Amino acid sequence: QVQLVESGGGLVQAGGSLRLSCAASQTMLVINTMGWYRQAPGKQRELVAIIFGGSSTNYRDSVKGRFTISRDHAKNTVHLQMNSLKPEDTGVYYCKVQTVTFPPREFWGQGTQVTVSS
Repeated sequence: QVQLVESGGGLVQAGGSLRLSCAASQTMLVINTMGWYRQAPGKQRELVAIIFGGSSTNYRDSVKGRFTISRDHAKNTVHLQMNSLKPEDTGVYYCKVQTVTFPPREFWGQGTQVTVSS
């Protein structure tokens, strides 16, 4: 099992910044990808950003140029720096990791609320 602890959510005005962090517990499982998802009220959960084992990244179009995902391999931690926040970025942000096992195993964090006021 992998336990994920998220932090850094909160309330911010439009144009502001927040930094989310997700720390994975000590585990014998090797983590491959780490990603951030979000879910707005009444909407489906969507992928925001993902970082792969080799540290390549991918972002959904609406956050490109504003959000940056990074990871600390030694600490099994992933961060999401969010700048120029917009009201439409509001939602619960979830961290997800995938292991290198076959088949891959996925683990989710409990979520952290991000609210951007206009």
